[in-house]
Amino acid sequence: MSSFFRWLRSNSEHYLLVDAHRRLAARGGSRAPRPPKGLKEIFWLRIFAPIYMALPWPLRHRILTAMPGSHRKTWAPPPRSPGPAV
Repeated sequence: MSSFFRWLRSNSEHYLLVDAHRRLAARGGSRAPRPPKGLKEIFWLRIFAPIYMALPWPLRHRILTAMPGSHRKTWAPPPRSPGPAV
């Protein structure tokens, strides 16, 4: 996986988790994470996260499958049984 996609995935996961924490805190009345500081955090939390959450799931899924990364890995098939255990 290229370093750009690794960076994009890492940042998007982190800031989507921070945004989820903020939304849960607002709903449950607990303490929210600190407000975003700097252009990087403002972009990810005030622009990227709301746009990402507004996208319908089929479009999000299409975007995710188009990007290289671990989300495209499939499970290995189960091992063949050598015969009865008894």
